[in-house]
Amino acid sequence: MTVRSITRLLMEHYWETRVQTQIIRRKRLSDEVLARLEEMLLSPQYKPGDQIPSERQLMERFGVGRPTIREALYSLQKMGLLEIKAGERGRVTKPTPRLLLNELRGAARHLLAEPEGERHFQVARTFFEVGLVRHAAQHASPTDIEDLRAALDANKAALGDLDAFERTDVAFHLVLAEISRNPIFSAIHEAVAEWLTMQRSLTLRIPNAGKMAYRSHECIFDAVAEKNPERAESVMRDHLETVARQYWQARGQMP
Repeated sequence: MTVRSITRLLMEHYWETRVQTQIIRRKRLSDEVLARLEEMLLSPQYKPGDQIPSERQLMERFGVGRPTIREALYSLQKMGLLEIKAGERGRVTKPTPRLLLNELRGAARHLLAEPEGERHFQVARTFFEVGLVRHAAQHASPTDIEDLRAALDANKAALGDLDAFERTDVAFHLVLAEISRNPIFSAIHEAVAEWLTMQRSLTLRIPNAGKMAYRSHECIFDAVAEKNPERAESVMRDHLETVARQYWQARGQMP
């Protein structure tokens, strides 16, 4: 290999490395601005409802251009830390579990459309709700039991009314989630119920499906009221597996 060839290869390597370094630096700059803005919003200096500096002020503070600032502000909005309205400075907001799960709606629809996607969600729901009902049977207070009894009574009163029964069915399961006193669990329950609502609407059209569901809810209530976590877990598992089986029967796709 000649000296000229070696020199050419070295120059090509130099410019390739230089381009890669510049790209990395630009990424680091964007990430650094986002990290510093996030730290600023989470500091005691800012409370929910407070306005943040204007885009121009932020550009001057961080020494970056408007696109970098806007990209960071958009990311903060998606994170639930900032509310942005046209023509106004951003306002600090407090992220909520529901906001987080709302961001997952698109991903959930995509996953449900995948082969085996619905079955995966059914298994995930069973895993989640079995844990919830076991916790409820171990920790439910007398007030919690009263709330669960009220939800059960409303579910019974809705028998024969498909739309009302579906609403009270979801409400009964929601009370079990709320017994945990964990807002993330309540938000997850609401999200899963929304994502699987089509399945429930279909299964409840099967003859006697509503009565079967109510009887399962009644058994779940009894197990929670008796503080029997093993019984509660067993009944909930049987209930959700029955609902899943009814759905695939209705679809003509037995597992």
